[in-house]
Amino acid sequence: MDTPIHHKTPQLSDFDLQIPDRLIAQFPNPERDQCRLMVLDRNDHSIANRHFYQLPEFLDEGDVLVLNDTRVFPARLFATREKTGAQIEVLLLQETGPDQWEVLVKPGRKARVGGRLAFEGGVTGDIIATTASGGRLVRFTHDHLPFEQFLEQHGKSPLPPYIRREPEPQDRQTYQTVYARHRGAVAAPTAGLHFTEALLETVASRGVSVTYITLHVGLGTFRPVQEEDITRHQMDAEYYHVSAETANTINDTVAGGGRIVAVGTTTARALETVAIGPGKISNGSGWTEKFIYPPYTFLAVDALITNFHQPKSSLIMLVSAFAGKPFLFEAYQKAVQDGYRFYSYGDAMLIL
Repeated sequence: MDTPIHHKTPQLSDFDLQIPDRLIAQFPNPERDQCRLMVLDRNDHSIANRHFYQLPEFLDEGDVLVLNDTRVFPARLFATREKTGAQIEVLLLQETGPDQWEVLVKPGRKARVGGRLAFEGGVTGDIIATTASGGRLVRFTHDHLPFEQFLEQHGKSPLPPYIRREPEPQDRQTYQTVYARHRGAVAAPTAGLHFTEALLETVASRGVSVTYITLHVGLGTFRPVQEEDITRHQMDAEYYHVSAETANTINDTVAGGGRIVAVGTTTARALETVAIGPGKISNGSGWTEKFIYPPYTFLAVDALITNFHQPKSSLIMLVSAFAGKPFLFEAYQKAVQDGYRFYSYGDAMLIL
């Protein structure tokens, strides 16, 4: 009689590792596709050092490259509380109704329900409720200019907190993919930052299909996992859209023997959300709270392009599920030894 296999419940501490501060990229590479690319082969457990512009060499005719075409908007704002003049930082997360937004505020103690915030451009915001995740609901009044115009004029790029500098004007371009179309993300799908239009043309010239999904990256992607038993972690919902055209392209690729190459963990989450069987997806829109961690069997992703992620994050858990945690952590240790640049503006990884 066979002995049943029991998988140990993964713990938060299993995903911890040390990343030196000096390797956390504070600025993007001067040329998008000149960053380094670590190539992991799950079949022979080999690890190779390349550059991102060499990516097409690892793609085959008949494959499909799937990218997330969400667009980051300038979601970081600064306000003063009308009665006290206290300075408050506001990060817009998602619109919950006409002129009403769920936001994060810092410091929270100075942004209590009933208070009013004053922004540049004559815009005000009434704090009408707190949220379950510790944020606020704010109703904006913008009589003098459209809200989108207000954001473009006064909002800043919402760079992650590990980028320890103030956003600069060029971040509006560099913290955005060249194919960004649909506005709605408060963080960039960073694996896509390395693509140039010329590189995408090279990929297509090799007979690789290029198609797009949309997943508006929100706080859910970056909220820290705090439960030691990670199965108790609840992802924040993020909006996704997969068109019928994209679903057909992907399904035709699999039927023809090609591979689905997902660009980024957000793309992988969207594809796995709409997967209806091995190598088959449906089209659709909605909100996903899908949390992927080991062990997990991927249905709609054959290869993954991703950046190097923070320890103990839901992102590194997803990639651990795809690559195998021991192999992935071996690669991370090699990346540290070889001086790779980490996180949003850092280098990339291709897992085959």
